[in-house]
Amino acid sequence: MIRHAESAWNEHFSASRIDIGWPDPPLTGRGEEQARRAVENLRGHGLRRLIASPYRRTLQTASILAAALGVPVSVDPLVRERCAFSCDQGSSPDELASQWPDLDFSTLDQRWWGGTIESWPSLAARCAAFRTAIGGAADRDEVGVVSHWGFIRGLTGAELHNTQTIRLVHDAA
Repeated sequence: MIRHAESAWNEHFSASRIDIGWPDPPLTGRGEEQARRAVENLRGHGLRRLIASPYRRTLQTASILAAALGVPVSVDPLVRERCAFSCDQGSSPDELASQWPDLDFSTLDQRWWGGTIESWPSLAARCAAFRTAIGGAADRDEVGVVSHWGFIRGLTGAELHNTQTIRLVHDAA
């Protein structure tokens, strides 16, 4: 599990604690550098593919990692952030496909991110569904997942900073 690099929303919110109403923000220059530096930490994990949330910040992070590691990226809305702030409002599949034409967004609903704050039980159910899906994958130990603070916390209990990683234990409840 890899938390995305710093987004423009993260930069502003960290300094002010104010949600400025910025949906689906991109990475900052510092975030792009964080992603490039994260590659070295990931090289020793034997990753063969990445799964990324459909938000711009995770797709940018995953794209930087994938290019450096030579692995493919797939998009899965199951690993998206818990909808709670303006940055958790996503972009349409068509918008995303125009920026990442090599990725498949065809399975995404037009509004894949949810319209209201996601409840904790809903997040827990989504985390459980992902745990079941990835736990059944033959290559589960060779998959990196580029996701978000809230989803990773719901899945593992850990609160990660930008580009920090944690290994998912597959037989844990």
